[in-house]
Amino acid sequence: MRIIPIILSGGSGTRLWPLSRCDNPKQFLPLVTERTMIQETLLRLKGLELGTPIVSCGESHRFMVAQQIGEVLSEVVSTGSTTTDCGSIGLRILLEPMAKNTCPAIAAACCAAMEQDPEAVVIVLPSDHVIKNGDTYREAVKKAVEQAEKGYMVTFGIVPTFPATGYGYIKGVVSTGSTTANDVEKGVMPLEKFVEKPDLQTAQEYLDTGLYYWNSGMFVFKAKTFLEELAAFEPQMAELSKQSYQKAKVENDFTWLDKSSFEQIKGNSIDYAVMEKTKKGMIVKLNAGWDDVGSWNALYDISKKDANMNVIKGDDIIALDTTSSYIRGGKRTIATIGLDNIVIVDSDDGLLVAAKGKIQDVKKVAEEIKKRK
Repeated sequence: MRIIPIILSGGSGTRLWPLSRCDNPKQFLPLVTERTMIQETLLRLKGLELGTPIVSCGESHRFMVAQQIGEVLSEVVSTGSTTTDCGSIGLRILLEPMAKNTCPAIAAACCAAMEQDPEAVVIVLPSDHVIKNGDTYREAVKKAVEQAEKGYMVTFGIVPTFPATGYGYIKGVVSTGSTTANDVEKGVMPLEKFVEKPDLQTAQEYLDTGLYYWNSGMFVFKAKTFLEELAAFEPQMAELSKQSYQKAKVENDFTWLDKSSFEQIKGNSIDYAVMEKTKKGMIVKLNAGWDDVGSWNALYDISKKDANMNVIKGDDIIALDTTSSYIRGGKRTIATIGLDNIVIVDSDDGLLVAAKGKIQDVKKVAEEIKKRK
C-alpha cells in the first residue's frame, strides 16, 4: 500500500526572526542542512512507497511550495518519470483561504487523498521538524501504517530525553486487551490521553513513569477513518471542510479551497477536535533525534559545536573569547569579543542579538515590528 504524505505548511515561525518572516517562514529556509525544512520533511520518507504528496499552505506561499517540493519530488516519488516538473510526477497543493488551525486543513487533504485511493493511508507531517535518524523514523512509520490499516489513528510519541516544559505530552497504556506484549515490545500501545505543557516538577514525574511521551504532532491513519471520526465529534467542521474541497477551484497543481465554506469553519487543532476524543488512538514510540526547531536555542542544541561550544554559521565571523553561543552571519563581517551564551543572527534587513535565556522573547520582537508596519 502506498502512503500519501500530507504536509502542513501554514506556520509563520516568528520565533526564528529575523530569518523567518510571515512571507518567508522557517519551513522554506535551509536552517539545519542544505535543503529547506519542507524539503527535508518529504525527503526523509524516501524509500517508502508513496502516493502523490499533498501540501496544505496559505495562498501567498504557493509558489515557494511548488518550487521547493518540485526540486526534490523525483527523488522521493517514483512513477517512472525522470523529470522534476511537479505536474508530471504528481503534487497537490491545497490553498487555505485563511488560517483555521490544523484540523480543517487535514480534513480537506484527506478528501483529496481519498480521490487517489478510497482506502488511502495518510501520514500527516508538520513541515518544520528535524529528525536526525532517518532509518529509525521510517521503521516507526511502517509500524504506524500497520496499525492504521487495522483502523487505528496513530500519533508518534517522542521518547523524552529531559523534563521538557515546552512540549505537550501524551500518555500510553501498556496493559490492555487491545494490544499485545509483542506490540508493546515493538513500541506500540493505545493512547490514553493528551496533557498540556507541564511545569518542571510535573514534567519530571512524567519522565519518571516511562508512560509519557512528547506530543510530536505527526499522525498516521486512513483518510476515511479520520473523516468518520471528525464527523462524529465535529459534524459542522467535517461538512464544511468537505464542501470547501468539493467546491474548490483547480489550476494545475493548485487547489483553491472554497472560501465561502472554509471561512464558516470554527478552527481547531486535530488534537482537540479528534485525537483527544477518539477511542481509536494508538501511540508508536519514536526515538530518532526529533526536534520541532521552535527557537534559536533549539537550533543551537541540535547543531554541531566547535571547541568553544559555539555554533558558527557563515564564513565571515570572528569569535574571540566567545563561548556557548549561536552566531549566524549574513553578508557582513561579524566580530564578537568576550561573550557567553549569546544568540546573534544577521539578515539583510534585521539583526538579532539576544541572551540565550531571553530568546523566547523573539516572538515579541516580531509582534512589535508588525505593529510598526
